[in-house]
Amino acid sequence: MYLTQEEERIYDGEYGWANQICMKILVRLGELFNATRLIPISSAHVAGVSYKTLGDAPAEFLQALAKADGKAKVRATLNPQSFDPEYLSRRLPKGICEKQLNILKQFEKMGFTRSLTCTPYYLEKPKRDSHLAWAESSAVVYANSVLGAWTNREGGPSALAAAIIGKTPDYGMHRAENRQPNILVDVKTSLRNESEFGALGIYLGKILEDKIPVIQGLNDVSEVKLKQLGAALATTGMVNMFYYKNTNIKANGIEKINVEAEDIKRTIENLPTASTEPDLVFVGCPHCSLNEIKQIANLIGNKKIRDDVEFWVCTSRYIKKKARKHVEKIEESGGHVLADTCAVVTWTDKLGIKIIMTNSAKTAYYAPTLNKAKTILAPLKKCLKTVLKG
Repeated sequence: MYLTQEEERIYDGEYGWANQICMKILVRLGELFNATRLIPISSAHVAGVSYKTLGDAPAEFLQALAKADGKAKVRATLNPQSFDPEYLSRRLPKGICEKQLNILKQFEKMGFTRSLTCTPYYLEKPKRDSHLAWAESSAVVYANSVLGAWTNREGGPSALAAAIIGKTPDYGMHRAENRQPNILVDVKTSLRNESEFGALGIYLGKILEDKIPVIQGLNDVSEVKLKQLGAALATTGMVNMFYYKNTNIKANGIEKINVEAEDIKRTIENLPTASTEPDLVFVGCPHCSLNEIKQIANLIGNKKIRDDVEFWVCTSRYIKKKARKHVEKIEESGGHVLADTCAVVTWTDKLGIKIIMTNSAKTAYYAPTLNKAKTILAPLKKCLKTVLKG
């Protein structure tokens, strides 16, 4: 892989150990994927921030990088941590909270923005055709497919290294020839809500592998539905982008598959679904937008949350601040609007939560393993109907 003179000096350690180890990570990654050079990025987004998923050894590596004066060269944001500072921090063991705070301290020493969200594009939308190094899979699909940015699905270490160097290897989704659609998906049924868009993503992720689909037949497309579709695609497969607008893209010579109503129904039925009432109703995976929080507040109206069920709405602290009056309405009803975290990356099992109802197909797929909980996938309106009194 070709390195500039300055990149070679970084690789040889002339700019210190932190820069050297990060450059070596990027060069090794580039060699694995036959990249010929590094290219500048406008931002990086690092996953593996939650202590629950990160653990102690990677946390020690972060501390070593910070101690060696590793500094982010570009705008660098962080995925959710394992608790919010107001509600869950009071309910979880002090020891794990302290370890989580130490992780955040190391990132802050290195100049990372304490965004703690899986939807960094709500804080600052990347420019079309800009190159990124993002590690959150749902954000990667959204950036490539909806925002028109260019990013591979980075691992936590490579996104971290890219943030500190300000560059990433030029391969995969950074190259135009690798962004061409190679399979046509014709959806033969009307998808009624965001949960069914998510179920489509779960279904397609399992069969598409890393192919880039043109998805025809999507009706009543909204930002929320596209977000749920992309998150689910990335959950069960290696799809990094999809096309949904230019459905007149020539499909000559590429494979075509149909998706029927029965495929969506069977996908939902095959999730580890509980048959009893939930302990937690959870919305906000990926993190809620301002419009979603406003919609939730409006649907709640003057009703109250049931005493026997928890209701969580997860978002970034940035959106929570912007949605203050809607947040107050949700919390006055008995719900909890949590910033900085997500049900998937916190210890719901330590809180006695065994059944989670959610409108997120991603959560419904992951929670049985990551949260030791059964799940119920349902659209937002049904989630609210379940959790509200009367």
